[in-house]
Amino acid sequence: MKPIKVFIVIIFLAIFFIYINLPNQISFSTNIFNQSIESQINIPHPTISLMGRQIPTLYPLRLGLDLAGGSHLVFEAQSQNIALEERGRLTESLTENIRRRIDIYGVSESLVQPAWENELLRIIVELPGVEDTDEAIALVGQTAQLDFRRQIDEASASAGFITTDLTGADLKSSGVDFNPNTNQPVVTLEFTDQGREKFAQITETVQGQILAIFLDEVPLSFPVVEEPITQGQALISGQFSLDEAKKLSAQLNAGALPVSLELVSQKTIEATLGDQSIRKSIMAGLVGLTAVMIFILAFYGSLGLFACFSLFFYALISFFLYRIIPITLTLPGIAGFVLSVGMAVDSNIVIFERLRAELRTGKSYQVAREVAFGKAWDSIKDANICTLIAGFVLFNPFDWSFLPLAGMVRGFALTLSLGVVVSLFTGIIVTRNLMRVFGK
Repeated sequence: MKPIKVFIVIIFLAIFFIYINLPNQISFSTNIFNQSIESQINIPHPTISLMGRQIPTLYPLRLGLDLAGGSHLVFEAQSQNIALEERGRLTESLTENIRRRIDIYGVSESLVQPAWENELLRIIVELPGVEDTDEAIALVGQTAQLDFRRQIDEASASAGFITTDLTGADLKSSGVDFNPNTNQPVVTLEFTDQGREKFAQITETVQGQILAIFLDEVPLSFPVVEEPITQGQALISGQFSLDEAKKLSAQLNAGALPVSLELVSQKTIEATLGDQSIRKSIMAGLVGLTAVMIFILAFYGSLGLFACFSLFFYALISFFLYRIIPITLTLPGIAGFVLSVGMAVDSNIVIFERLRAELRTGKSYQVAREVAFGKAWDSIKDANICTLIAGFVLFNPFDWSFLPLAGMVRGFALTLSLGVVVSLFTGIIVTRNLMRVFGK
């Protein structure tokens, strides 16, 4: 594609990103000659219907607990009688079940973090935007109730079910295995001696029908009983991914291990702290961005203009991605963005210095520009890969216990790593095409 066409695409993308990043209202307030002047601009953000799908054009930023305020709760599980080998299953089950309840409650971007202290399991729960926590405490702290229900209307899987006497107390454990014929993940069930007898009687009665599994009155699965099961062990098969199978197994174990939770600590964080932090953080970001632009303009002149536009485009893409993905912004996350602003201009500096070196050898501007980008790419690539590796370690996507698990550290790593990836695009694509179109 010709550089001028790429430039036109970049301009249209910039306008699009500006629109998406704008809020639905912008308010102005100022004092002139002791007269208070206030005004408000409404920006329409309609929902667009495209191919039968409703696509919104307003994506608000999601703010973490330290910015939006909310509640910090610490629950203690009655785990003294849990065997050592059961602790891992207990931790996974309780954590998954609490996350599920919070999702039902409607709190987005919450934090659920387990922590063992000697023989006590504590669950740390953070609920951004929730200040009246009584209902949330009651929801999170209740003991999981698992039961199996027989279908009473074969016409529809959700038409109706009646309870049986088979409950979570009869389920010994659940796990994940693989079907040897299809290599697909399956969820395994193992019942207690008493549960085995109940399960055998029920499966003889409901053969060919659905035996639904409910947790806290919410259906988890609708398996069909293909034949009577008398050995106390069963498989739930389906088109599961491995993650889906693990999640279902953890939820079943939450009902099989009905451990009660006790609230031991509660703290409400005021939203006013978030307002001050947001204002100061935005100011820090603007000051940092302005300082970088002043430096690049003073040192590189007309080339600095290309870098400044690239930085502006970088900021637009970053906040667009924060909204679309979405990413929950915390103070460390904003710090990661501010740090990445300085790193975003790094690729431009490498390119400009390489361009100067090539021009000193007598090459024409066009030839020197292309050679500079080609040679600078090796240095830019290696430096940014190293940063991405460090970001991967800090983000710890696989929840390895020997690496950071704190949400704020992960927020910093996520915004920093995302900034590195975006800076590669703006430095190599945006700056390069600007230089091709408007360069000497």
